[in-house]
Amino acid sequence: MTRALVHRPSRSYATRALRRAQGALAGTLLLLATLLALLAAVPARAAEPELTSFGVTREEDGVYLHYAVEFELSKSVEDALAKGVPLFFVAEADVLRDRWYWSDHRVSQATRTWRIVYQPLTSSYRVTYGGLSQTYASRTEALAAVSRSARWKIADANQVGDGGGHYVEFSYRLDTSLMPRPMQIGIGGQPDWTLVVKRTQRF
Repeated sequence: MTRALVHRPSRSYATRALRRAQGALAGTLLLLATLLALLAAVPARAAEPELTSFGVTREEDGVYLHYAVEFELSKSVEDALAKGVPLFFVAEADVLRDRWYWSDHRVSQATRTWRIVYQPLTSSYRVTYGGLSQTYASRTEALAAVSRSARWKIADANQVGDGGGHYVEFSYRLDTSLMPRPMQIGIGGQPDWTLVVKRTQRF
């Protein structure tokens, strides 16, 4: 009886495949080790962020908000940014109307998200917002671009109507939930990665 021929990969081929898999795993583990080393260091926390300017105005066509946030990045956040880890800053504004018979009604919600990443080849910082990008020569300039807004429309006139009883809940934060998954490991419990400021104001 003739035996069926079974093709078996050569030992050298299997060895090469195993080495490639080991190399890929080693690279992944090295990346995780580097990122976790950044998280392991817990330096002194940066000063609390401060709203140096804030105001809400109601005009004929809607409600506008202006703000400016002053803050410093902690050493851990600075190190991550310098190593090419993108940072995300989010500004949110909810417009609400008083209701005595139930919880207050949210009539409008506006959100802005910025992404900052360091580009080592050009020693510059790229800021992306709404599909548009701009490059800045320094970190200070890049952070200034994402930490203020002069005239942000947060509600239309028909959303607030002619009556009163409205107010704005505003928040500005470093959003770690938008960062690469490996960087989210351990960040939640570290105070030096917490950057948030809030304000409520009636208009």
